[in-house]
Amino acid sequence: MDGTLCAPCSEAFRLSRCSGLIPGTQTGGPHYCRPNQKDVSYEERACEGGKFATVEVTDKPVDEALREAMPKVVKYVGGTNDKGIGMGMTVPISFAVFPSEDGSLQKKLKVWFRIPNQFQSNPPIPSDESVKIEERESITVYSLQFGGYAKEADYVAHAAQLRAALEGTATYQSDVYFCTGYDPPMKPYGRRNEIWLIKT
Repeated sequence: MDGTLCAPCSEAFRLSRCSGLIPGTQTGGPHYCRPNQKDVSYEERACEGGKFATVEVTDKPVDEALREAMPKVVKYVGGTNDKGIGMGMTVPISFAVFPSEDGSLQKKLKVWFRIPNQFQSNPPIPSDESVKIEERESITVYSLQFGGYAKEADYVAHAAQLRAALEGTATYQSDVYFCTGYDPPMKPYGRRNEIWLIKT
């Protein structure tokens, strides 16, 4: 995510760096793989399920859709809910994208923010009707990490790289994958982004 995309995230990260287990919690330790003849390292990881705040945006390119969706999630986390409670941010924040046959992304995305553990049993109700509370089961993903301020082209390129590394060795969902970010917008160096292909 570009620092100019998600300026509202700065306040949420200022209020609380992290609470609860992250969606990418590893169980039994990570499993790193380096496929033969592929200079790509990826990780197979079990990701925790639970209740998530979600926002879906359609009919807009991914970068533009993210600019619309992220502030809504951040406001909900910051207290725009029926209890007026600021919950703090968990990381990573992930969003689902939907590739076309040529690898480009459709004009649709869905942001998933895992509600912190202490609010899992009874999450505050969002004041914004476009923010939904949804249950997501645990998933296992193939994850590829990269740095920088990520944009749509970066996600597409790294997803293609991960698919190439997995070719002939693993199966995964082809109609959706997750893009994730771990850092606030004001962090200029050492940024962590990931592509998650969902293992089948």
